[in-house]
Amino acid sequence: MVPVARSSKQRKRQRRSHHALSRPNLVACPKCSVAKLPHAACENCGYVSSGVALVMKDQES
Repeated sequence: MVPVARSSKQRKRQRRSHHALSRPNLVACPKCSVAKLPHAACENCGYVSSGVALVMKDQES
């Protein structure tokens, strides 16, 4: 089907005003102060919460 009338620039842009991407919320890791996602393990040190930490593999260069 073909539209009956052309959508104006204003109407099109108003409709798309909510399509913008939002930045991820980052918090500082309490152990190493590296930015990480909230409620997720730290990629640098493996810290999750008090008493819980993931064992990280040694990085071989």
